[in-house]
Amino acid sequence: MFVARLVVAWFLVLLFVALVLADSPPFRHHDMGGMVVLLIFIALLMVVTGAVSHLRRVRLVAGRIDDDTLGNRQRRRVEIPFDADESFDLLDAAIRELPRTEEVESARDSLQVRAKVQRPITYGHRSFGKLDPGTWFGHLRNQIFATVTPGDGSSSVTLICEPEAGAWSDWFRVDDGTNLENAEAITRAITRRVAEKRRHEKARAAQSESEKERTVARLNLLHAQVEPHFLYNTLASAQYLTRTDPAQADQMLGHLIHYLRHSLPLTEDALSTVGDELERTRAYLEIMKLRMGPRLSLEIDVADVLRPISLPPMMLQTLVENSIKHGLERKPGGGTVWIRARRDDGKVAITVADDGLGFTGASGGTGIGLKNVRERLRLIYGPEASLSVVSNAPEGVASTIIVPVRVAKESAEVSS
Repeated sequence: MFVARLVVAWFLVLLFVALVLADSPPFRHHDMGGMVVLLIFIALLMVVTGAVSHLRRVRLVAGRIDDDTLGNRQRRRVEIPFDADESFDLLDAAIRELPRTEEVESARDSLQVRAKVQRPITYGHRSFGKLDPGTWFGHLRNQIFATVTPGDGSSSVTLICEPEAGAWSDWFRVDDGTNLENAEAITRAITRRVAEKRRHEKARAAQSESEKERTVARLNLLHAQVEPHFLYNTLASAQYLTRTDPAQADQMLGHLIHYLRHSLPLTEDALSTVGDELERTRAYLEIMKLRMGPRLSLEIDVADVLRPISLPPMMLQTLVENSIKHGLERKPGGGTVWIRARRDDGKVAITVADDGLGFTGASGGTGIGLKNVRERLRLIYGPEASLSVVSNAPEGVASTIIVPVRVAKESAEVSS
């Protein structure tokens, strides 16, 4: 039917031309009927040849022959799982990379792309030259019109590939499957770019997860190194006190038990609370007070209403350990550790300050504890949390952790 439609259309046109020419003087005085019939036959033969070639080429390109693939004008609808701006960029890049594309017009505001595409001479030079009706309209170009329709978190692309001629020309010409090729090529390019973007997103997510795992492993290693050292020193001090001051040894062991009770391991990525961390830190400081004697003083100012707020475990104790090890232990007269907490604009600020040697003292610290605190805050809260370390006039250091106010789940359930 496709071939018959073309043959009938051309036959009617050629017959009309022959009838018109038959009344003209040159044809009236010369017997040229046979020549006209021969030319019509050759032209129709060329039409059949071009139509059959079109059929075979469409079958090669699409793998099938039906009404959708045979037409000179192709329409596609492609769903893209991105917003309209990203989809427009994908579409525009896919059209511009199409071979022989020219005169590309992109309108981002209206989400439209128009382009002209030079049509290749599919079978090279035509043997019959101007006798072939396929050359009577000149070598046409193809054109592309595409629009992006925004959706809820996604968008769709409507793609139209057609000859640069009116629809009437489809009765007389075939495009040798070139618009089918263009539509399929743009669809494949969009699909490839979507898949490539998905692979990049998965790679970035995997990389972020790997970085997080490495950071957690480093923190666990640091904790595993610090905790046994603290326990060893505490037990050694308690052993010594059992011989010299049994009552003080009993106090130290009681504080150690209290410390260990609040140091039970949490589930992965679970948060502690300000109250639990304060109890753990208080037990640690009481042990250090027994070891340092009157050289260590403690002042805590934390309202009860702040105790249920979530806080990463061991973070408060890390700041207190820094104050004692790098500020007060090396100071001849010792000093005081202050712990204060304040809530403001949906965030809570917890400050650990001391009046030790400060930044000028030869503390010998490596800074790995503060670095790990910053890294954990970044992984857990992102830009919502921060750690600042400043000088505490007239002497000492003040470290402040600022985290968003989030009530721990268990505390919320108990209070309700």
